[in-house]
Formats: sequence, structure tokens, C-alpha cells
Amino acid sequence: MIDVTSQPPMHHYQFASDNYAGICPEALEAMAAANRDYACSYGDDPWTERACALLRDFFETDCEVFFVFNGTAANSLALASLCQSYHSIVCHETSHIETDECGAAEFFSNGTKILLVPGENGKIDLDAVQHTVERRSDIHYPKPKVLSITQTTELGTLYSLDELQAIGDLAKRLSLRVHMDGSRFANALAALQVPPKEVTWKAGVDVLCFGGTKNGMAMGEAVIFFNRQLASEFDYRCKQAGQLASKMRFLAAPWIGMLESGAWLRYASHANDCARLLESRLREVPGISIRFPRQGNAVFADMPPQILDGLRNRGWHFYTFIGAGGARFMCSWATTEADIDAFARDLREVAGT
Repeated sequence: MIDVTSQPPMHHYQFASDNYAGICPEALEAMAAANRDYACSYGDDPWTERACALLRDFFETDCEVFFVFNGTAANSLALASLCQSYHSIVCHETSHIETDECGAAEFFSNGTKILLVPGENGKIDLDAVQHTVERRSDIHYPKPKVLSITQTTELGTLYSLDELQAIGDLAKRLSLRVHMDGSRFANALAALQVPPKEVTWKAGVDVLCFGGTKNGMAMGEAVIFFNRQLASEFDYRCKQAGQLASKMRFLAAPWIGMLESGAWLRYASHANDCARLLESRLREVPGISIRFPRQGNAVFADMPPQILDGLRNRGWHFYTFIGAGGARFMCSWATTEADIDAFARDLREVAGT
């Protein structure tokens, strides 16, 4: 039997994903509090009720809130609720629903087609969206119905408030519903420093998949319908897809801990700050270039293969197949300055600087 307590702390050697990090204290304490007594199942409990109320206060609107286990379920079920099988979803060519969800959006929507558009730094090009929607209107073309955007993007960049408002205006003109994949939405809010409502429903977003896992929770995403009519029978979709948690309070309670304490913003800001520091250390090494603007908690860099190999030989974990190339270094709520210092020392030694 493996003694996991004897294994070295993985976070000291990893910048692969914010999913690697454990559960933050506020989320863990909230789960422990929910564990102290019996509670009704399937969401009919005070913890779920309180979490939904807090999210409505957070967004300053009477939205519909559902909790699911993971981001793939959140995105695919939300998208399925926005369109029929003969419709299509327009999104950026690097978006998660296209590159990393194993066809889940198509599967749960019974075959809705995904139409890809380009755009610099992971953000959709509005002219390309309009062209994709308007290039055909005959019955042989899957009718565009949804525009899906990611905040922060798969390349670690941000849509500004002005950009989101322009997207919302275009979607309205083209009769498109707007879905936002917000697996790192907290990091976006921490960077933009604007009220959540300004970059969601006031900008025309119909449904947001608000990520909790990457911001310090054990699991769980909130699917938030600002257009309440689109949430009709969404609870049935969750049940059919195996996403209705019998002990729902353990998905809901961490949101209470994170929102009431303000931990969601502290940890997202911390991860962003760590990425800023990491970027500065990468820029100090000759032969390394930053691939995209660092605006959230991810840094993409181009570096020689011998440096990549040398870092991996020293035990560092990072991805080179995410987004549009280069190496991705991701910071989390648990990343420390000591982690970055240790990485920078190894980087300089491997690079010979």
C-alpha cells in the first residue's frame, strides 16, 4: 500500500493546472459545517438555499442557480438548454467546449453543431462571428443560435467590459443567446475589478458557468441562468445526466464559505499576482518569450526544447498542449512565492544563465 503521507507535496513542483491544488480552508470548513447534522437530499436543504441566495446577491439579480459536479457538465448542459439539435453554437477555435470536452456539448444537445471562429489572443473576432452567422440562411445550414465565450480565455486573456458589451450587442442583433464558460471567472473579476453584474447579465450574458473547482473548492460549478426562461426543466437535464447530487449540500456549502468570507476574491487575486511574478521571472531568461498577454492566472511561454526537458527532468509539471502552443504555467490559490523562487532557480540553472 502506498503511504500518501510520505509523498512530497506536489504543489512545490507544479505549474500544470489550478486543478492540482487542494481544497482551500474556507471551502473545507464549510463542507465540515454541512457535515455536522442530517439534511434533506437533492438540494432541498438550507445549505443549497443559502448558497443560491448568496449568488443572487453576488450578481444583484434574481437568477436561477444550479450546482453540478464539473465544468464539462455545466457547459454542455447549459448549452443544450439554449438550443435544439438542428441549431449551431459559435465559439472561438481554442475554446474548451471544442478542444477539451470530448464532444459533450454535441452529445447532450443531441447533435448541435459547433462552428469555430478565429480571433487574436483567444478572443472571438466579431466580424468572423457575423460572417459565420450570416453567410447562409438556408435550411441546409445548422442555424446559429448560441454564441459561447470563455472568461478568462483558454489563452489566459480577458474580455474587457467594452468587449463584452460589444459581444452582447452583436448577439442581440443576430438573435443569438450568450453562454459564458467561466471556469476561471473569479480570476477575471479579480483582474477587471468591476461588479459581477457588469460583465454578465448587464452585458447580455444569458447563462454563466461559474467555476468553483479552480478557485479552491473540491468540486462543483454553479450554472447561473440570468435569463430565467431558459432554465425551464434544467433540473431534469441535471438528473438525466447524473449531475443531481443526492447530498447536494456538499456542492453548495463551499460557495457559502467562499462568498461570505470573501475568499473567492482573495484567492483569485493571489493566483493572478503569482502569475504576474512568474511572468517576470520567465522574462529574465534569454531565449524565452511570452506568447500571450498575461491577464489572469496563466502564463504562456515559448522556450527552447532543452529548457523544457531540463525543467521536467527536475520534476516540474506543466502543459505544452493547451491552447495554441507553447508551455502553459498555471498558478492557483495555493501557489507560493517560494514555489516561484524554486522554479526560477531551476530555470536559470537549466538555461545556463
